[in-house]
Amino acid sequence: MFLHGTQTVNEEGHLEIGGVDVTEIVAEYSTPTIVYDMALFERRAKGFVDTFEQLGVKAQVAYASKAFSNIALYQVAETLGLSLDVVSEGELYTAVRANFPAERIHFHGNNKSESELRYAFEVGIGCIVIDNFYEIDLLRKIATERNQKMNVLIRVTPGVEASTHDYITTGQEDSKFGFDLKNGQADRAFQQLKEDKHLQFLGMHCHIGSQIFEVDGFVHAAEALMQKMHTWQEEDHFICSVLNLGGGFGIRYTEEDAPEEPHVYVKAMTEAVMKLAEQYKYPMPAIWIEPGRSLVGDAGTTLYTVGSQKEVPNVRQYVAVDGGMTDNIRPALYDAKYEAVVANKMNAPKGTVVTIAGKCCESGDQLIQGARISAVENGDIIALFCTGAYTYAMASNYNRLAKPAVVFIKDGRHQLVARREKLEDLVRLDEALPQDWLEERN
Repeated sequence: MFLHGTQTVNEEGHLEIGGVDVTEIVAEYSTPTIVYDMALFERRAKGFVDTFEQLGVKAQVAYASKAFSNIALYQVAETLGLSLDVVSEGELYTAVRANFPAERIHFHGNNKSESELRYAFEVGIGCIVIDNFYEIDLLRKIATERNQKMNVLIRVTPGVEASTHDYITTGQEDSKFGFDLKNGQADRAFQQLKEDKHLQFLGMHCHIGSQIFEVDGFVHAAEALMQKMHTWQEEDHFICSVLNLGGGFGIRYTEEDAPEEPHVYVKAMTEAVMKLAEQYKYPMPAIWIEPGRSLVGDAGTTLYTVGSQKEVPNVRQYVAVDGGMTDNIRPALYDAKYEAVVANKMNAPKGTVVTIAGKCCESGDQLIQGARISAVENGDIIALFCTGAYTYAMASNYNRLAKPAVVFIKDGRHQLVARREKLEDLVRLDEALPQDWLEERN
């Protein structure tokens, strides 16, 4: 049975998460509801942080907010000593509302606006990761006007292609992100920044992709960046103090997935950097990483209620739930795979093969094809595992459906951290037309 974290089956044959029966969650918060196993989140975070400490390496582990950003999650991240990776003014504003220490916030993005960058200066964040030459000019303008210093990294594409979906591969040369390491763009950016009076150049950042299981890609990226840093050391007598190797560490969505534990990735990357630092006689840089999915992905479980069913003879059986692509676009977007159970019938035989479909008016609104679950009836609870990353964060109001509730669970307690949208929320930004627009004109 595909259970992980604190998930268990209780005496009633119900799924429990963090000591809480999910039927209790459904009774109180209805469905769809995304529940987070916060004990698992904390264990994963400590796996990254503690390994760096054990290796004696200066490091920052920055939670990648784009996976799931929320005031409550930022509060927990702060208590665990994590930094934050934000990619928009909205994520930064959320961090500010959560009273997250600004000096531990890093701002990413390939098209940061002037207003976003000014906001970053105003709140005094710790670092901006520069993505292009246009951004260098913008930052210089703002920093000069404000007479304010800002730590910066440059994002580079190291030419390392990860084994993942094309949409989530970012380290290859043909990418919208970053300065290319091989065609001289990174060198040009370095020359512009190395002696800037306001922009304090710390080093380089890369991100080779997402949902990566092997450590080799991260090691190759570290080698490519360290080699470039060594070149700058020899030619310009410049020492980079930070090497940011990004994130993208995979999780187990299905039984076919085989990710490593956090300490395996950290150890492999760190040992590669240590070896090259010794070879090049280079001062050991601080290593920054940015896990997102690997912290929240399999900590999340979405609870749905079964509605209608439809059998197409000799083809398939559809089981429809009260959510779908509005709360989880990933299956429709890039054929993401999941596993599910009937959470209130965990001990029942699992012989029925069905397609779990959403309620949106789209034929492609199918959460799982070929799910082997127990026989279901109206009102049963479907638990879809590993939905903590890029689900709520990418949720929409398509078909004017409300976004789900989000609940944290730990040690037998549950806490609402994002309320379910109400009907009035769906129209709160709408503006009615004035009467003269509606009156018939001759």
